[in-house]
Amino acid sequence: MWERGRAPQPRGESAIAFRGPIDNRNRVPQVRVNHRIRVPEVRVIDDSGAQLGIMSSSEALRLAQDRGLDLVEVNPKAEPPVCKVMDYGKFKYEEKKKANDQRKRQTTVEIKEVKVRPKTDDHDLDTKIKHIKRFLEEGNKAKITVRFRGREVTHPEKGREVVDDIIKALEGLIVVEQMPVMEGKAMTALIAPKPGAFKKAAPAPGTAPAADEV
Repeated sequence: MWERGRAPQPRGESAIAFRGPIDNRNRVPQVRVNHRIRVPEVRVIDDSGAQLGIMSSSEALRLAQDRGLDLVEVNPKAEPPVCKVMDYGKFKYEEKKKANDQRKRQTTVEIKEVKVRPKTDDHDLDTKIKHIKRFLEEGNKAKITVRFRGREVTHPEKGREVVDDIIKALEGLIVVEQMPVMEGKAMTALIAPKPGAFKKAAPAPGTAPAADEV
């Protein structure tokens, strides 16, 4: 017996919850090697890079095996697919090493915020500019934020003058990516290092990283 309004469950089978369609877009395509290449014909490149022409998959595999190597499909979308004779284990090692080296060379650009006031004096402003230069030399961008208090917000031109002074002091070294704009009770501008203007210096051993805000 089953409850009214509910369909009976098949004996010996457990109910499987439906979780929606499977998204295969992020799956890494599998490289077909040796016996996994099942198309009738392939275009073959040997381990020296020479074009060997079109031959049957079995013939190409026998050629690779005779050389103690693998047959690897390198372009499955070609007609016929392109395969290369190579040491697949060595190839995977080299590709992994290349990817690791590339990852090490990649640099992360951060946005460092520097806060100033509409009435920042010349000495403090010079100090802020030095901090900005250091951030830019490290390859980062700098966000200049002018904080207004009370009735200061009714005179945004005072904040604009401070930002203009900073930009003028860094002339020739920066690219202004965002001109000063008001955001509530603050004015912000975004600057980035001009390509080739700075030589990025490696941090000295034991040096603490710069703070995100000054």
